[in-house]
Amino acid sequence: MKKDNQSSVSEFLLLGLPIWPEQQTMFFALFLGMYLTTVLGNLLIILLIRLDSRLHTPMYFFLSHLAFTDISFSSVTAPKMLVNMQTQSQSISYAGCISQVYFFLFFGDIDSFLLTSMAYDRYVAICHPLHYTTIMSQSLCFLLVILSWVLSFASALLHTLLLAHLSFCGANTLPHFFCDLSALLKLSSSDTTTNELVILTVGGVVITLPFICILISYGRIGATILRVPTTKGICKALSTCGSHLSVVSLYYGAIIGLYFFPSSDDSNDKDVIVAALYTIIIPMLNPFIYSLRNRDMKGALGNILRRRTFSP
Repeated sequence: MKKDNQSSVSEFLLLGLPIWPEQQTMFFALFLGMYLTTVLGNLLIILLIRLDSRLHTPMYFFLSHLAFTDISFSSVTAPKMLVNMQTQSQSISYAGCISQVYFFLFFGDIDSFLLTSMAYDRYVAICHPLHYTTIMSQSLCFLLVILSWVLSFASALLHTLLLAHLSFCGANTLPHFFCDLSALLKLSSSDTTTNELVILTVGGVVITLPFICILISYGRIGATILRVPTTKGICKALSTCGSHLSVVSLYYGAIIGLYFFPSSDDSNDKDVIVAALYTIIIPMLNPFIYSLRNRDMKGALGNILRRRTFSP
C-alpha cells in the first residue's frame, strides 16, 4: 500500500529562488560564477596542500578534506538549480529528490565534523604545543576523518530511509530550489512524528554536539591566552585560528538562522535565501578566507607560480 501511495507522486516541482522571471538570466550568471569559483577555489586548495610538503600537517590535512566536501556539498544543489533556471523547468524526479536529500545531509554533516576536528587541532596546537606532534598523530587524523564519514553516512541514511517510507499524495510543489527535508515533511500525507523526532535527536548529535565541542575548544584557547596576555601570543592565536573561526561563524550562523529561527508558513523567502547562503555562497567564500588570511597558503601559491614561471 505504501509503495502505491509513493508512486502516485513521480516527481516534485521546485519553485526555485524568490526572484522575478526577468531577473533569471542575471541570477543564473551570478550563481554559475559562484559555483565555478567554489569548485576551482577548493580544487586549488587541495592542489596546493598536495604539492607543498610544508602543508603536510594535520590542520591542512583536515582543510583538504573540507575543501573536497565543500565542492561536493555545493554540487548537490547548484547544478540542478542552474539547469532549472536555464531551461525554465521546475521538475525533479522522486528518486532524484530522495537522492538529493541524502547527499545534502551527508556532506553537510561531514562539514560539521571536520570543523570540529579542526577546532580540536587548534586547541592542541595552542594549549599543548610541546605535545602537538605526539597528540595529533597521523593515525588520529585518519581516525577523525573516517569517523566523520561514517557518522555522516549513518545519519544521512537514517533520515533518507525514514523519508522514503512516507507517502506523498496530491501536493508535490516545494517552495525551494532543492529538496529540503523539512519542506518534504510538510508535503507528506503520512504521520511524520518519527521523522521529526529523529531530526531533533540526530541533529543534536550531528550539529549541536560538534558546535558545543568547538565552543569548548575555543574557550580553552581563550583561557590559555589570557593567562599570559602578550601581544605576540594574541597575534599568534589570531593567525592560527582566525580563518577557522571565520568559517565556523559563517557555517553555524547560517544553520542557526535557517533551522532555529524559521520563517512562518506564509512566507519562507527568508529560508530560501539563507539556504542559498549556506549551500552556495559559504562554500565559495571558504577558499578566499583560508587563502587571504593564511601566510602558508599564500606562500605555497607563490612558490608554485614561481616554479611555473622559471621552469625551462
